[in-house]
Amino acid sequence: MALDNKVIITAALTGAMTPKELNPSIPLTPEEIAEDAYNCWKAGAAVVHLHMRDDNGIGTMDKEKFKKTIDLIKERTDCNVVINCTTSGDSRASYEERMAHLSYVKPEMASFDAGSFNWMPFGVFDNSPQFLEQLGLKMKELKIKPELEIFDSGFMNIVNYYVKKGVLETPCHYQFVLGVLGGMEATVKNLVYLHDMLPEGSTWSAFGVGKQHLPIMYAALSLGGHIRVGLEDNVYYSKGKLATNVMLVERAVRVVREFGKEPATSDEAREILGIKK
Repeated sequence: MALDNKVIITAALTGAMTPKELNPSIPLTPEEIAEDAYNCWKAGAAVVHLHMRDDNGIGTMDKEKFKKTIDLIKERTDCNVVINCTTSGDSRASYEERMAHLSYVKPEMASFDAGSFNWMPFGVFDNSPQFLEQLGLKMKELKIKPELEIFDSGFMNIVNYYVKKGVLETPCHYQFVLGVLGGMEATVKNLVYLHDMLPEGSTWSAFGVGKQHLPIMYAALSLGGHIRVGLEDNVYYSKGKLATNVMLVERAVRVVREFGKEPATSDEAREILGIKK
């Protein structure tokens, strides 16, 4: 089956903030995260997006936590999931700490949050021009595929700037993040607007935070995009019913197939994204 009929499902397992009290299924330890990663891969996720938590359950950029988690995933010798690491998992971390794990664990993908904004009501989500240039060049040096996280339409122009400077290489892969208070609302209209700004030849994915995850999933499929699900973005399966990461992946697989497409395998995702295994 042609790759243009394949949809990459990314499972965002943990996030940096959502407490286990809201959903006991949120994985916090390296062991829990690795187990969820493996089970989501078996369920049909081609990519897992990893955040780490410290011993108090708070987001951390501790490179040893990343290494332990990734080592545990790779111990499953049948598992070839694409590993995508955050670079923004702790608002207290320095720029250096946000990049330290990249050369240490060498993930195939990592997030590149393409701008700063007021993440209400917590504070400023800081991604300065100086940091983004350092981050982009570090990913280029290590041959890590940037996942360009787009929270607002102006971020698209920031990406264009770094492409022109040679900091980012084309074709780019965009992740539209809709529904964060301070960024663009999770509406189909906003998704279409962002989609229409994409440079030709780009790949892209999208998700909506909270109850908007399903409308954005359906709209992304209708526009030819890829999708992301997981407890980082949404802790409910339906109103009043708590989700697990595997439940959300399994539903995404069913939706993709009902749409007449097929979930991409991890190797197919690598081919679509231009990642050399």
